[in-house]
Amino acid sequence: MLTSVDRLLFVRGVPIFKELRDDFLVRLASIMDELSFPERHTIFTEGQEGRALYIVVSGRVSVHLRQQELAQLEEGACFGEMSLFDAEPRSASVTTLDACDCLMLTQQQLYEAIDETPGIAINIIRLLSRRIRELNNELNERQQEVKDLSRQNNLAYTADVQRSPLTTPRQRLALEDGSPGPLEENGSFPYGSFPY
Repeated sequence: MLTSVDRLLFVRGVPIFKELRDDFLVRLASIMDELSFPERHTIFTEGQEGRALYIVVSGRVSVHLRQQELAQLEEGACFGEMSLFDAEPRSASVTTLDACDCLMLTQQQLYEAIDETPGIAINIIRLLSRRIRELNNELNERQQEVKDLSRQNNLAYTADVQRSPLTTPRQRLALEDGSPGPLEENGSFPYGSFPY
């Protein structure tokens, strides 16, 4: 049996709760259930409807898709947290590797806590919104990197073709006008497609 302080520390480690005020965390920690699972026990399976998150208190679990292991989680790690906000099927299975103790928070428990303390929902929404912004920024940066890399590769390709003794004057002229690759004598691109 965990003390209230231990529960608070475990709940504070859950990414979606990390920035909640202490009074909100205490409220959530107090309503979570403590569960014990034996070794090699399947906690949930891929495709199963999910409505709870779990925090590993002791032991280890394996997150896997069929026979392929995706991750091993140890004390303090949480899994299944997105199921608190939607009823989508689980995207992977989780099986214990050792005898395992977990804290579990169900969607219903979270909703009841939000009914009593609406500030919990506001804090969670802010955190999730910030995460979405960060993911959008990261995606935009990666797309820009891909564009820059594509542009660099295209310039290098154009320079190589221009230096090639096999490039005709007409093809060089097309490249100087900004075309992405050498033209055939009939004015079409070779192989029927662009070079990227």
